[in-house]
Amino acid sequence: MKLVFLGTGAGMPSKGRNVTSIALQLLEERGATWLFDCGEATQHQILHTSIRPRRIEKIFITHCHGDHIFGLPGLLSSRTFLGGEDLLTIYGPKGLKDYVETSFKISGTYLKYPIHYVEISEGIVFEDDQFIVQAVELEHGIQSFGYQIIEKDLPGELNVEELKKIGVKPGPVYKFLKEGKTVTLEDGRILNGKDFIGSSKKGRRIAIAGDTRITDKSNLLARGMDVLVHESTFADDETAHAYDYFHTTSTQIATVAKCEGIKTLYLTHISARYQGEASKKLLDEAREIFDHTYIVNDFDEYAITRND
Repeated sequence: MKLVFLGTGAGMPSKGRNVTSIALQLLEERGATWLFDCGEATQHQILHTSIRPRRIEKIFITHCHGDHIFGLPGLLSSRTFLGGEDLLTIYGPKGLKDYVETSFKISGTYLKYPIHYVEISEGIVFEDDQFIVQAVELEHGIQSFGYQIIEKDLPGELNVEELKKIGVKPGPVYKFLKEGKTVTLEDGRILNGKDFIGSSKKGRRIAIAGDTRITDKSNLLARGMDVLVHESTFADDETAHAYDYFHTTSTQIATVAKCEGIKTLYLTHISARYQGEASKKLLDEAREIFDHTYIVNDFDEYAITRND
């Protein structure tokens, strides 16, 4: 599991930062990539990474401001030319489907793969045997969401050495024991698989926020998470400005991270006024409150490790 930051700027592109897009690579988990937001030129940014558009399985849009969706029609179109044939599911606020399909209709774009649109409300938007994705509605003037990506706990490892000690050789019986089933051996012994399975491994938990003014929902989004990716558009001295424009400051979100006991905070969606070294101001302010804070740049990659 790895986060790849394709665009980390706010509002419009700058020389140092493209507009918002984040990839969550799940290659070992499911051979796929999930994309969060798709600002203008996201597909250009992807060209500088190992991400393959045809492996993008799901796209989660936080809100429908242009710096988060203007790259979507182009990427979806190119996915056809790059061999994409599998179903792609797009999650986001009401109106997203109309935007994409109107773009296709006017431009005469045809895809060789199906798209399933899920126009979301707060709550669980996806669940399978590996992951749950929950949406939390935030406050940004227009409808905006954050997403919690929750990996389900993994079963413990089968204690192979203990089985060998009692004379159980590798074979199909290991599969049944691994599943926690009770098996009867040829010699009549009865073994309960649960007696030979180690402790389960806790799944990883990541929250990715859309644009938002700081509210109690920010705490709700971060609660119980290992990693929080959150906008930090402005520095602390722009708190009033951030409130007026429905954005968050570095100190506000660092306070949330400390309060909710998360492990790591990544600051993104950085205003163009903080170019180059000027962005260090945001990082320094946040770290005074929450030490495990990082300010991300385009093409930064961070592995999300499991706490065994």
